Formats: sequence, structure tokens, C-alpha cells
Amino acid sequence: MKKHISLFLIFAIIIVSCISLKSCDDEDVVFATPAEPMPFNDITAVEWVANVKIGWNLGNTLDAHDGKSSGSANQLETMWGVPVTKSSNFTTLKNAGFNAIRIPVTWYKVTDKNYNIRDSWMKRVVEVVNYAVENDMYIILNTHHDEDIFKFTDAQVNESLYAFQKVWQQIAEVFRNYDEKLVFEGLNEPRNKSNPQQWNGGSLEERNNLNTHYQVFVDTVRASGGNNDKRVLMVNTYAASAGQTAVDGLVLPNDPVPNKIIVSIHAYEPYNFALNNRSPINTWSADNPADISNIVNNFNRAHDKFVSKGIPVVMGEFGAMNKNNEATRALWAEFYVKTAMDKGIPCIWWDNGAFSGSGELFGLLNRNTNTFAYPLVVAGLMKGVEGWSAPAAAE
Repeated sequence: MKKHISLFLIFAIIIVSCISLKSCDDEDVVFATPAEPMPFNDITAVEWVANVKIGWNLGNTLDAHDGKSSGSANQLETMWGVPVTKSSNFTTLKNAGFNAIRIPVTWYKVTDKNYNIRDSWMKRVVEVVNYAVENDMYIILNTHHDEDIFKFTDAQVNESLYAFQKVWQQIAEVFRNYDEKLVFEGLNEPRNKSNPQQWNGGSLEERNNLNTHYQVFVDTVRASGGNNDKRVLMVNTYAASAGQTAVDGLVLPNDPVPNKIIVSIHAYEPYNFALNNRSPINTWSADNPADISNIVNNFNRAHDKFVSKGIPVVMGEFGAMNKNNEATRALWAEFYVKTAMDKGIPCIWWDNGAFSGSGELFGLLNRNTNTFAYPLVVAGLMKGVEGWSAPAAAE
């Protein structure tokens, strides 16, 4: 009963505390954020991660982009062919067993020359975050596909750090009063897209500059007030790679608040089965060492480097695209998330809303009908996390 009363009070604060960057009477979007800090359960990053059973990415949505745009928030959200997000989508996910939502957001497309974020876009992001709050989900909010303004070479790093600080200052200020279930993720797959080694750890120069960005990220959020002085934060390896070079190259930022940093990695393995849409391979078996070696090695590496040292890890993106092989993907999903769970690493499915065509078909939830296109895959994910239970709440 206490939990239900607390949730009611928290959401009531959001509803009645409407503030805005300029105005709060936009007919198309609801912009309501808590005017005062919400009650905050001051948990560690390890505790936050332990509370996540399995998650889902709102992919190809708020992260859709095609350069600078003057379109409306809804036009930007649906640019890549997905429908406008509804709270009921998150309710369907929650009822299926997902308890975390990652909300990828591209920001450069709506910034001016001084990196000020357009009000209407920020309002829409708030609205979507509030959908997750309504459904009592754990939430990850990030910067995604912003390589046009966030760069990691020595020649570009100063302007990038200015842009990075400016963008995160605005995000942190708007969301400063949300409770502990909201985590800020500094970047997504940070890399130099012109480097042929972008997916293999990049260069030492780029990795060092990435680490500098994370220090700016932590310093900016911590100085922004509200609950941000104790919020859990997330950083990515170079390109979010689970490879050795990227994992070894990440240096955690200095944080005045101890035990509040999560590391995020991404891995679609085995590549030809899970991600390569040019490969005809649509079979997989847990009995084939070649099919499971990279999955196992990635989680072992992340565990040994971070988890075993008290630094929690989240698999921020994973998935196996549809190749008319739902039953096989279901077996793969069960093995993948079970392997991760055994290492204390929760997984967040990448759903890009794509179900047809020749692209990367990672769609899971049909957001038009609010039903799962591949229920066997969902069942496999949930079988993989059987036995999971949230830690007991502190008295």
C-alpha cells in the first residue's frame, strides 16, 4: 500500500507542477515536470542495476534525425517511419515483464548555433519520460546520434566539450527533480565515424578525449541542482563496444558522490546471425561453441573488468533481427539474457520499430496495434530472466 501511495504522490507532483522553458500552453505537447525534488531513494549504481529485470529501447523514434530540422516534434519523432509514442505502449511492455525503458534522444537536430535546444522538442522528451514515470519504470535518458557536434579528435575536442556541456546543462536542469529511477546516460556509441577502427576501440587520442567528456558530464550534472547531486549516471565505452580495447580504454570520471556510475556496453552477437542483414545465416544453437563464444566472452570481459570490482554494467542495446526465424531467435534470446543475468548484467532490447524490408529488422512491439509481433521472442527473453527478483527495499 505504501508503494502505491508513494507512486500516486509522485505522479501528482508531476501533473500539478507544470513549468516550462517559455510557456506551458502548447496545444500539441504536455510539458509537466516536478517543481520540487521528488522523494528520492538514495541507492547506489549497483542497487539501481539490480532493480532492472529487463528493458526495452524506444529506438528510431526520438533519436531519428536527418540533419538540422525545423519540423514539429511529432514530425521529428516519426521521421523514420515509427508512430508517435503513447503511454499505452509502455504499459504493454510493463505488463509483459519489462521494467526499464531506455529513451534514446538526438539533440543536435534541434539546437541553434549556440547549442540551445528548441523548447518544443524538450517538451516532447519530457512527455515521453513522463509516460515511463506513469508506468513506474526505470528510465535511461541519453544523447544519441549526436556525432555531428560531439567529436573526439584533438582538433575538434574543445568545441565538442563546449557543446556537450551546454546540451547536458539543459537536460540536467529540466530533469533535475525526477526521482532515482531516472538515469542520465552521457552518450550512446561515442566514436569518430571517419576512423576505420570506430567499432574496434578507435585510437588512444579518441579514447582519452572521450574520457574527458565524461568528466564534463559528471561535473555538469552534479552542479545542476535538484536530485542531480545524487543521481546515478551512465557512461559508455568507446562506441559502446564490449571489445577489449574499448573496455580497457574507459576511465571512470571522478565523481564527488561515490558508487553512482554505471558502465554501458552494446553487443549484437553472433554478428552474422544477430545484426548483419546481408548475411543469410538465420540459425543458431547453444550447442555450437562458435555461436556462443562471443556472447560469453563479452559478458565475462565486462564482469571481470567492472562488475567484479563493484562497477555495475548494463547491456544497453542487444537484439537479433528477424530473418523469418522466430523460434530460433527465442532460444537465442533466452540464452543471451540468462548468460548476462548470471554475470549481474541486465539487458535492454533494441527495438527500432522495423518489421519489413531489407534493413535491420529489430521490431518487437508493434506500436500501432500495441501488440508483440514476435511473442515467442518475448517469451524467450522472460525465460532468460526467470529467477530474477528485485532486492528487498531498505527499511
